[in-house]
Amino acid sequence: MLRPFILFFFLFCFIQVQSQQSFSETSIEPKQDSVQKRELLNSIGNGYYPTKYFNFDLRYLIKYNQYEGVRTGVGGVTNEALSDKFRINSYLVYGFRDHRFKYSIGGGLRLSNSTGTWLNVAYTDDLQETGSTNFLTDKRFFQFFEPRLLNIDLFHKHITKSVSLEHRLSSHLLTETEFAASKIDPTYQYGYVLDNDVLSNFHISTGKIALQWSPFSRFEFKDNALMETKDGFPKFTLQYTKSFKNVIQGDFNFSKVDFRTIYQFGKEDADFSEITLVSGIANGDTPLTHLYHAYPNNINKETILQRFSVAGTNSFETMFFNEFFSDKFATLQLKHYLKPFNISPQYKPQLVLITRYGIGDINEPERHQNVTFKSLKKGYTESGFEINKLLFGFGLSFTYRYGAYHLPEIGDNVAFKFTFNVTL
Repeated sequence: MLRPFILFFFLFCFIQVQSQQSFSETSIEPKQDSVQKRELLNSIGNGYYPTKYFNFDLRYLIKYNQYEGVRTGVGGVTNEALSDKFRINSYLVYGFRDHRFKYSIGGGLRLSNSTGTWLNVAYTDDLQETGSTNFLTDKRFFQFFEPRLLNIDLFHKHITKSVSLEHRLSSHLLTETEFAASKIDPTYQYGYVLDNDVLSNFHISTGKIALQWSPFSRFEFKDNALMETKDGFPKFTLQYTKSFKNVIQGDFNFSKVDFRTIYQFGKEDADFSEITLVSGIANGDTPLTHLYHAYPNNINKETILQRFSVAGTNSFETMFFNEFFSDKFATLQLKHYLKPFNISPQYKPQLVLITRYGIGDINEPERHQNVTFKSLKKGYTESGFEINKLLFGFGLSFTYRYGAYHLPEIGDNVAFKFTFNVTL
């Protein structure tokens, strides 16, 4: 089923690129129409299709993963034409392989316009990838499709009730705090040994606070909102999570600290480099659902061609899914973008050199029942390259795994995939 879905995305992305070119090639048109089309493209590039009172969220239209198969639905948020005092956001999706609806409904109340302060509530019944970490301040992130999602098979169901507060302490410092209570049920056979009992499903009550600091970016108020007009580096994100036992039926008492920084230097129209450092540590009784997996992106199949899929943006392409889990880890990614090859004004492929390194460890792995995994304490290394934008935004990537976790079979250390890069 994966092959026809990938072909669908080739067609989808081809249409998107063609529509982008048609907009850019139209030179004789009224100025107002041109501005409106550019605003529409910018909105679509941010993941929304705007209507009079409601902006449809394009993230929910169609996706694919190994557990749900095709996942499709509809979602969105009210806009300021309806009200600039409050917003209502919701989505409803259906997975054709697990035959289950998932949904979320929520809303927000604007407390202050000048500081971007919103009080939000939400009720969500959905899936989440086991071992993934989401920063609260990253909630608005959109790609035409998410490469890693195609291959993920380890999810847990969750029903989550949350209340959060967004607040901008300054133009460069965004904060968000959240309290959430979740009922979690892994979709796989799993048990966590706690107090002489084995928990196969459980409740988790957490408090979170996240800070996103962009000290070198430039911001301006546009259309009654603070917009980033210059993307400055480095950027820093810090998040602290505390799980409370016996609070709203909470079963666990643990804490987590997560950190990320991104630094770019050089000019994007010439050679430039990007460094991304991500780290996290969890203390206390932490189930597998809330550990770290270091973002693997290699399918557990035998041959290179069977594992041919889509390369992610910040994932380990040669690391197999569910191969490693850690309660403390750090990853460092180095990317060097060479100046695009100026073959023609419309055709400018680009070579990117990549090296990734990850290290981690886990205490008491025996508490995690019915699952088998390794730690990253020896250090994991892979290097390779991408040739991007060869045809309609598609390119190719090649990555090789070496060092302490090099595998006996040469083919098992190789990842050969295609890439997709297009912007509106």
